[in-house]
Amino acid sequence: MTRRDLTLGPRALNRATLARQCLLERSSVPLVDLVEHLVGLQAQSPTAPHLGLWSRLDAFRPSELDDLLVDRHLVRIVLMRGTIHLVSAEDCQQLRPVFQPILDQDVRTNRDVAPHIDGVDLVALREAARAIVEDEPCTPAELGRELGRQWPDRNQRALAYAARDLLPLVQVPPRGLWHGRGATRHTTAHAWLGRPLTTKASVERVVLRYLAAFGPASIADAQTWAGLRGFREVVERLRPELRTFRSEAGVELFDLPDAPRPPADSPAPARLVAPFDNLLLSHADRSRVVDDDARKRIVSKNGIVSGTVLVDGFVAGTWKLAPGRPAASVEITAFRRLAADERAAVEAEAHRLEALASA
Repeated sequence: MTRRDLTLGPRALNRATLARQCLLERSSVPLVDLVEHLVGLQAQSPTAPHLGLWSRLDAFRPSELDDLLVDRHLVRIVLMRGTIHLVSAEDCQQLRPVFQPILDQDVRTNRDVAPHIDGVDLVALREAARAIVEDEPCTPAELGRELGRQWPDRNQRALAYAARDLLPLVQVPPRGLWHGRGATRHTTAHAWLGRPLTTKASVERVVLRYLAAFGPASIADAQTWAGLRGFREVVERLRPELRTFRSEAGVELFDLPDAPRPPADSPAPARLVAPFDNLLLSHADRSRVVDDDARKRIVSKNGIVSGTVLVDGFVAGTWKLAPGRPAASVEITAFRRLAADERAAVEAEAHRLEALASA
């Protein structure tokens, strides 16, 4: 077997992924740099990015993330898999064009939307919506009502949803702040950031960044993370720059040559991973972090992904933050009996999170 064909088992893949995700050792890099390294954090739950960064950074303050959102250095926008992500302003400009095809397809195929806008001039709809949200950020309901003035025989909710696919809409604060309250309000990325999206989007660059944050990974893994297809040709173009491995099942894996791949027996500290965290959603084969039984227990029927507990690098339970007086508490549900040292390590992480929530 050649060096190129080295087989990586689940534990080796686990340690490599955790190292890229700053879950083996917490990072001290600037917050925006970490967000860019991770290619964003899923933000379907408003405070999930705060929790995701808390688990990865040495000294995380929710107010720092809030300030970066208010000052427009970070934004919340629909990207990978058609879901809301927290990304830097720069990545908003670079990434949204790459993932626009997901949203174009959604307009055509979404069963709750497509029948209601059949025959509508989508270019006219897009430009009408642009004028509305750039005049003043508005909620989907407000946008739908305004669009309904021009298309009175159409479902207002479907019109607003289609506009969200057709336009790069960002969610403006206070939505997404740690202590923020308020409805979701949108405006365009151009209006919010004062600069247009790139016209030279690079899928190759996105694939390389995915491998840096989630590799080693297969083509199917990368496509699962992105929600796009057609990556085989992209990876083949990149092959001369990449190192290849095999999974135990014989699947070809790709990685950056100099990316960290710690030994499979490297210690992995207990971690509380955020709800909807991309650690759990970014591979077709998720056995590197969660087995099939645990996977079924962390995702609800309506797609809610629980906060998870990592023990020795793998999902061993779920957690949730319970409000209370005088302080919040973290409730742990373990999927197996934890050894005394494992339980102590998980409880220490829970106390850290309680301190963050109570502060």
